[in-house]
Amino acid sequence: MIEPVQRDAAFLVDVTTTMARREGVSLWWLGQSGYLIAYDGVCLAVDPYLSDSLTVKYANTNKPHIRMGRRVVDPARLDMVSLVTSSHNHTDHLDAETIGPLMQANPHLRVVCSQANVAFAAERLGVAHSRVTGAGRGSPLTHGPFCLHVVPAAHNQREQDVDGHERYIGLVIEVGGVTIYHSGDTLWYPELVSELAPWSIDVALLPINGNDPARGVADNLNAQEAVDVALQIVATCVIPCHYDMFTFNTVDPAVCVQYAKQRGQPCQVLRLGERYDMSR
Repeated sequence: MIEPVQRDAAFLVDVTTTMARREGVSLWWLGQSGYLIAYDGVCLAVDPYLSDSLTVKYANTNKPHIRMGRRVVDPARLDMVSLVTSSHNHTDHLDAETIGPLMQANPHLRVVCSQANVAFAAERLGVAHSRVTGAGRGSPLTHGPFCLHVVPAAHNQREQDVDGHERYIGLVIEVGGVTIYHSGDTLWYPELVSELAPWSIDVALLPINGNDPARGVADNLNAQEAVDVALQIVATCVIPCHYDMFTFNTVDPAVCVQYAKQRGQPCQVLRLGERYDMSR
């Protein structure tokens, strides 16, 4: 079992003391594609998966979800989180056993997903549709100092509902003079670079677990593709994610580091529970 660099009480102390200092934008890796991002006393969670719901669901099946990394923190203790986002409906990105406790810890928590997925998210979370905010392309969503922009993702392809809303999304997050791109789960698609052209990306959070149909799950960028995307969008730094969660669906991040070094792309691998501080 991979141990977080800090977890539970130690993790919470780091988050709360960092937020109290108000000295710039900070993020913490929660595992898989999950992050906390904090600035100026406001904290949001992006695609958090902090339960064993998938391990339980797929126990004694031909696709066991055996955990590799220990959980960073009980979501019920994250009462500083005031907004949570979900990039799509797969459970490791929209987990009722994570978001439910977050909502109990903060009764005013905002839950944000694609406009196409509001009904599904509300049903999974067991809440009224009004508790879930739908986000769409061209309609930035603000939350305190954060401004969130929706960009499409392709998992494995782009899909829209009958009203043209994307079912798989990434987010461009502008906060504190820093621009973060969280791709959600995605493969390369032809319009990706042009979709991101309006922003100067400081940090790109990109999956690296790759495309392997034998796994029986939808696919993502591999390590080399993630670095190539970061280069094409001129990201100041790429941080790989979506690995070391389940034994059947992971890769070695060293491949990403090595290829990034060859291509001259700055790359930062985070350990579970580790903080990354940003400033322009």
